[in-house]
Amino acid sequence: MTLPPEAFATALAGLPRMGPARLASVLGAWAPAEAWARVLRGQPWPEPEVRAALGADGAAVQAAWRSAALATDVASVWRRLGDSAVGVTLPGTSAYPAPLGDDIEPPAVLFHLGDLAAIAGRRVAIVGTRRCTATGAGVAHELGRELAARGIAIVSGLAWGIDGAAHRGALAAGATPPIGVVGSGLDVVYPAGQQRLWDAVAATGVLLSEAPLGAHPERWRFPARNRIIAALADVVVVVESHQRGGSFHTVDEADRRGIDVMAVPGSVRNAAARGVNDLLAEGRAPVRDVDDVLIALGLTAATRHRAADPRPPPLDADRAVLEAVGWQASSLDQIAVRTGRSLPDLAGALDRLCAARWVRREGGWYERTSAGGG
Repeated sequence: MTLPPEAFATALAGLPRMGPARLASVLGAWAPAEAWARVLRGQPWPEPEVRAALGADGAAVQAAWRSAALATDVASVWRRLGDSAVGVTLPGTSAYPAPLGDDIEPPAVLFHLGDLAAIAGRRVAIVGTRRCTATGAGVAHELGRELAARGIAIVSGLAWGIDGAAHRGALAAGATPPIGVVGSGLDVVYPAGQQRLWDAVAATGVLLSEAPLGAHPERWRFPARNRIIAALADVVVVVESHQRGGSFHTVDEADRRGIDVMAVPGSVRNAAARGVNDLLAEGRAPVRDVDDVLIALGLTAATRHRAADPRPPPLDADRAVLEAVGWQASSLDQIAVRTGRSLPDLAGALDRLCAARWVRREGGWYERTSAGGG
């Protein structure tokens, strides 16, 4: 059986210690089948780019490659991929996404689950900390929903926290296919609790990875993944981030590509907002609502309209309580002081607001939420 280039590229991607830079250097110098043959024979690599990517322990890396390649049947690798719903594409082919093909560091092999056509339109990456506040999750959900409702595809890494909230918002809009970029094989869900979200994104949009089937979410894969998120984005929005948190990998990669980075302002008392407030102090554009993102995308005022909030409106009598709760955690006593209302009366109003998802209660604290904030 004659195997296509994608089969050998997939096998190369699965070799031990084969990161994105090494794979790109090898496939930049040799066609996939020829590169595989060189690995099998243990031949030296004459190209300076390949030798540089191999590093100081290049001999040990090549030995590990050859040992693994001798135990690998490329035809079996290809059949396994064919038996899955996962596709693979290479730079220079018609299916390879144009934004990545034009990138300064395109994935040498791109695996996908879902429809690559999801990448065709305008795209906004929404990123942030896994350890976000309820307010941050609500803002991410709202931005994801309202942007998707206007035809903007949401890009994220499908992590806990801000990433997942943004994609759930996009899915709630039921409008524009979402794009997920992950740091493991497309058959290895990480975090494991995100299986339902992975399935929903793959079913309605597309999941992308440069890791082959079976690849575990090793730590080094996530900065590499973040460069793909940045490369796909027309604008990057950071909702919440601790100082120098993982979101800053995406910010740095966006800066390398000249892609605008925006930030949602947060309270100075919120540790999860220190990173975004640092970005604002640097002069990044603030995101107060979806309109700010649409303006950054160059969309006209006529295009902008606010999506309807799906929650039932609060009773007129409860609106003052909602305003008094505010966007930071407040105790019942604090809200009572702000409103001047009795505790029994206040408790009833807060129960109604919590039931309608305008307010979130945790322990003895209350916090206002955006649509979808939970």
